[in-house]
Amino acid sequence: METKPRESLGSRLGFILLSAGCAIGIGNVWRFPWLAGQYGGAWFVLLYAVFLVALGIPVMTMEFAMGRASRKSPVAMYGALGLPRWRWHGAVALAGNVLLMMYYTTVSGWMVSYFALAVAGAFSGADAAAAGERFGRTLASPLWQVPPMAFVTFAGFGICAAGLRGGVERIVKWMMLALLVLMLALALHSATLPGSGAGVKYFLVPNAGNVAAHGGWMRVAAEAMNQAFFTLSLGVGSMAIFGSYIGRDRALAGEAVRVTALDTFVAIAAGFIVIPACFAFGVEPGAGPGLVFVTLPAVFGHMAGGRFWGAVFFAFLSFAAFSTVLAVFENILACVRDLTGWSRRTAAPACAAAMFLLSLPCALGWSLLSGFAPFGEGSGVLDLEDFAVSNVILPVGALVYVLFCTWRFGWGWDAFVAEANAGRGLRVPGGRAMRLYAGIALPAAILLLFALGLADKFGG
Repeated sequence: METKPRESLGSRLGFILLSAGCAIGIGNVWRFPWLAGQYGGAWFVLLYAVFLVALGIPVMTMEFAMGRASRKSPVAMYGALGLPRWRWHGAVALAGNVLLMMYYTTVSGWMVSYFALAVAGAFSGADAAAAGERFGRTLASPLWQVPPMAFVTFAGFGICAAGLRGGVERIVKWMMLALLVLMLALALHSATLPGSGAGVKYFLVPNAGNVAAHGGWMRVAAEAMNQAFFTLSLGVGSMAIFGSYIGRDRALAGEAVRVTALDTFVAIAAGFIVIPACFAFGVEPGAGPGLVFVTLPAVFGHMAGGRFWGAVFFAFLSFAAFSTVLAVFENILACVRDLTGWSRRTAAPACAAAMFLLSLPCALGWSLLSGFAPFGEGSGVLDLEDFAVSNVILPVGALVYVLFCTWRFGWGWDAFVAEANAGRGLRVPGGRAMRLYAGIALPAAILLLFALGLADKFGG
């Protein structure tokens, strides 16, 4: 039984921005643009939006409901809901959050490093070869990898140590405001570049030929579905923890819609920033994960005012990445506190030290650990960790939440609907059709996503 009242967020806006900040991250501003470029442009975007509505919003509503009803972190949530036999998944969710941050801190460090390089004018006059050579040097140097990762880790937990309202909520509010301002400025600038119109058309006008040229409908749909889950961080309790910090005055389906809409808006804006700029400068928009670190620095290097716009772009990336870091760190911290009974100020330094050590393999994956190739030549520690999170833990976790909220051997449909619909606003339909959809169609779609992810990696 709790001896202290549960911490709470200071406002509904804080809840929405913090939840959106968790969802908005490198999945939106790094991963989404090159996936959209690689898998057919407008059709990928359309399918992504469909999967967000059909799959993402229902699962997010379930996570919010479980968190609000339990008032606990994922590791204690199932016990508080009277079903301790499910608590094994709380441990898996905590492991998933930790594993995500084991590589996310390194990638976030890249954003911070490139912001500093852009401010210093390091990309002026650089072509793609020079930018690629620089990125290769930074990957292979522990001095370029470990300090930025350490900065992200210790700064993140330092902010969490300052409190839920005074630290995490306050910083994320300002960070999200800055993110939106930078994003709009960059999108408007990109759309006015000479030759950018073709990129806007590729991104917004559906063309079946683009799909056929980029793997076919099944591949494009699978990638869009995977991105919908990845971008919302569903399946590891990242949304459940914020549900545990809010009151019962608002129904949760409407809150899930608002968070998803804000997340989608940022992803679309990131596509508007990147893809028209690629077309304007004759760059392949599907250049893959290196797009923002190799291709775009070369674009900024030859753009009028490129030093300024490059700095703004990497500031945008840094804010997006760091908002997710803070949100997931808060989840990890809450789990550790529920397990140990420690105060926030005691748990934060311990979590920071542990997270730094656990993140070292990824940070050193291109230097001291470069010989480790789990999926063959060219793969590394990051690939293994990303596969475990994106293709295994997230879909399996989402499946657990759906079954728990819809089947009788879990919390059950009636209990979920009663909690989700408490308060005013958009409600979950409680009828038979919705129950069948949530209890049968949703698990089937998630199992399909899981199977497609494994087939893509191991199917030869």
